[in-house]
Amino acid sequence: MVNTIIKSDYLLLEDGLKSNWGVRIENNRIVEVAPDENIKIKHDDKIINFRNKIVAPGFINGHMHMYGVLAHGISVDTFVDDFSSFLEDFWWPFVENRLDHQLVEVTTRWACIEMIKSGITTFMDVLEGPNTIPGALDIEAEVIQKAGMRGIISFEACQRLNKENGELGLRENVDFIRKNNKLDNLVQGMMSVHTLFTADKEYLIQAKKITNELGCDIHMHLSESVYEPNWSLKKYGKQPVEVYNELNFLGPNVLASQGVQLEPDEINILSKKGVRLVHMPLSNCEVGGGIAPIPSFLAKGIKTGLGTDGYINNFFEVMRGAFLIHKAYHQNPMIMPAKDVYKMATDGGAKALGRDDIGLIKVGCLADLIAINLDTPTPINSKNVYDQLILFRNANDVADVMIDGKFILKNRELLTVDEEKTKVEIRTAAEKFWKLN
Repeated sequence: MVNTIIKSDYLLLEDGLKSNWGVRIENNRIVEVAPDENIKIKHDDKIINFRNKIVAPGFINGHMHMYGVLAHGISVDTFVDDFSSFLEDFWWPFVENRLDHQLVEVTTRWACIEMIKSGITTFMDVLEGPNTIPGALDIEAEVIQKAGMRGIISFEACQRLNKENGELGLRENVDFIRKNNKLDNLVQGMMSVHTLFTADKEYLIQAKKITNELGCDIHMHLSESVYEPNWSLKKYGKQPVEVYNELNFLGPNVLASQGVQLEPDEINILSKKGVRLVHMPLSNCEVGGGIAPIPSFLAKGIKTGLGTDGYINNFFEVMRGAFLIHKAYHQNPMIMPAKDVYKMATDGGAKALGRDDIGLIKVGCLADLIAINLDTPTPINSKNVYDQLILFRNANDVADVMIDGKFILKNRELLTVDEEKTKVEIRTAAEKFWKLN
């Protein structure tokens, strides 16, 4: 067995920036983190020196739709004037309902490329494609495994098409979870449902009951815009979180995404129930959903991560969005400091996904690391490192990516996926997809 020692000019740990420190990796785990001179080197160790780079934990993309690349720039003659028309007149008929197995495969492969090159090592994906099941999650998993990424994947079960398709969606998740979650695989499963307005109460209770029996997590989109709260008030006379709470749906195994239009009482319930949440700053802006009350979530101790939503998969752009929009919204430059945003992108995001073995460079954690070039015009130090990374570095500064103790990107070269071949495949598929035939 060959062990790996990584030395770098800088190492970004939980307690801050360290200069001339190293990491010892055995198999896929971190076994030592110490100053360079304190790390004992054995004769058969492989030593890697990263000069003018900072080694950091890989980013955690807490919410993703890998098929979303198909909508990047799509030209559709439809008028979208609010969130409901975005779904009903564009997203559902022109994107989700038209997905098939071949599109799932090629979009998954391209999304992995984008994420790896952005420094993302773990992601949670939600596949929304009612005509791709059964079998869609198996296709995703095979592609992700070959790419070498760590993924938590789910099918977004709902009754939007009909009740039969809703049951098929639940079964897709159940079968995948049973087959994979007890194995030491890079890819695991999660239960997922859509929203209150695409599932009746009995269906949601059923999904949560299955989740508890399987001992896994469950995800739902929550109040991405004013549409769901308004719909819930009209249908049930209560806010969405209140409805979920009455159904005994909420708890520590629940992951909510978006959480944009929530009342203070709803945030209190989420905090009390231990619900986790993922923030999508860029896609929330794109659909006109609003600005999520993330500072309130963090103040309440809600475990909160960041996600790309499959919209812009450059995690540096997502971090910048989270750093900037809350300052503007609250007219307060002290809101959402860079260190808090970085935490949401790493170990905070890991905790939002229910993991404590990723998102940190720490003894016992999995060896998911990235090396970022530091060719900056101004010095990086312990006081400005988070601002420098979030504001003034970008995806093309990610030079190396290690996942599970294996390099899958070295000196900006992908080692597990053929980028040019995949680009041709996705472009061909998108051109056909856009013809709407």
